[in-house]
Amino acid sequence: MNRLRSLLTAAILVLSAPVWAAAADAGPGGPKRPNVLLILSDDLTSMHLGCYGDPLAHTPNIDRLAARGVRFDKAYCQFPLCNPSRASFLTGLRPDTLRVYDLKTQFRQNVPNAQSVGQTFQKAGYHVMRVGKLYHYGVPLQIGTDGLDDAPSWAERYNPAGRDVKEDVPQIARTEFDPIEGKTVVKTNNEPNQFGGNLSWLAADGADDEQTDGKVAAKAIELLEANKDKPFFLGVGFFRPHTPFVAPRQYFGFYPLEKVPVWAEPAGWRASVPPIALIAKPDQDHMSADQKRLAAQAYFAATSFMDAQVGRVIDALDRLKLADNTVIVFASDHGYQLGEHNQWQKMTLFEDCARVPMIIASPGGARGATSPRVVELVDLHATLADLTGVPAPATDGVSLKPLVLAADAPWARPAVTQVTRVLPRGVLGGAGRNVMGYSVRTDRYRYTEWNGGAQGSELYDHDTDPHELKNLAADPAHAATVSSLKKLLPAKGAGRR
Repeated sequence: MNRLRSLLTAAILVLSAPVWAAAADAGPGGPKRPNVLLILSDDLTSMHLGCYGDPLAHTPNIDRLAARGVRFDKAYCQFPLCNPSRASFLTGLRPDTLRVYDLKTQFRQNVPNAQSVGQTFQKAGYHVMRVGKLYHYGVPLQIGTDGLDDAPSWAERYNPAGRDVKEDVPQIARTEFDPIEGKTVVKTNNEPNQFGGNLSWLAADGADDEQTDGKVAAKAIELLEANKDKPFFLGVGFFRPHTPFVAPRQYFGFYPLEKVPVWAEPAGWRASVPPIALIAKPDQDHMSADQKRLAAQAYFAATSFMDAQVGRVIDALDRLKLADNTVIVFASDHGYQLGEHNQWQKMTLFEDCARVPMIIASPGGARGATSPRVVELVDLHATLADLTGVPAPATDGVSLKPLVLAADAPWARPAVTQVTRVLPRGVLGGAGRNVMGYSVRTDRYRYTEWNGGAQGSELYDHDTDPHELKNLAADPAHAATVSSLKKLLPAKGAGRR
């Protein structure tokens, strides 16, 4: 009787075990589903990477990753700000679905039952880990903490912090508008809590592995070594080149100041753009050409430093013989302005800010290919699940697997990017009222409406104007184009507060 009871108990335990527990591995000698290595950079523009065509860029490791996968030439974020963007693509839900538009709202406050990509892979039996910045962290103050991380997304999570946030802060230089002098000056940081959103930088002493991103790479390699024999999902989040642009000084040597480009504003351009499209910052309007070069040089150096850390992680994957069975994704949360349109940093709806670098290298996928199709970061959740055969929930994105297998496969989907603005005092209710700008990108055009068009519209033809310098929205010759693109924007009122 006791033996029968034991057999029945064992049977019940087997039957009640989660069906996904064996999903990631077919057992001894059986095929193992592909691992996932998701590498994210912070505030990285595609415009200044070698594989995206910048001859000045020193990014050999990202470039060689592009050579073993598909480089998406027209990939776009859903919101050009860290928290809304990361919450969106790590869940596969648009900012309007999550109702996350700022740096303070953790997405589960609004959608508590959302299933993140980390949860999707945990349910499929993967060991899911992250090191560094996947969800939002305030930089630099929250480096070393969990920030706005999502604990249910990970089985393991780590928050390295290096000398850039522990020792180097007092040396960081920053641009600052001096109202008495009436110009922007560069001075050594004396308010440690205030420079994260400024153009700030440092050519640091010491080695790569003393910096936060160096420590992120080292921990990622440690996790690869410890989990090489089990199906894993590893998110690796680098903080650079997010301001402050800190990198060991050797990386500054790749970018002599005289070779750093400075954007020149075309005559009459500003008058053609709705004022709400531009972020008014006195620093940028009063920076000298030399100050602009210093800031851009530091951004490029921080990019090259981050690239070197990407190389360390990819080298470890190769050394451990994991690359042939791992889906590798490299992307950024959004693009970045380095003076184009006289804008710096993020929160614009120009191409420089909405467009992101995205590379996917997958077992069985195309190699060294460039996809010209318009895609979105919100597609990543569905794509990773599809490439690995993992069941996934319905999301606002679609799987890019057809383009990973054949980069120029038929595709006809637009990309939508949105951003908030606070209306100027006296305009439709005055200061403090947030409105939304929505921008749709097709293969040829970018069309943007601010506050449903009440604060202006923009239309750019990328066939003739790739730098978005001629606004055609009010040109009667393009009325039919505007009418058709309007239909691709979200329904009126969506996402507005």
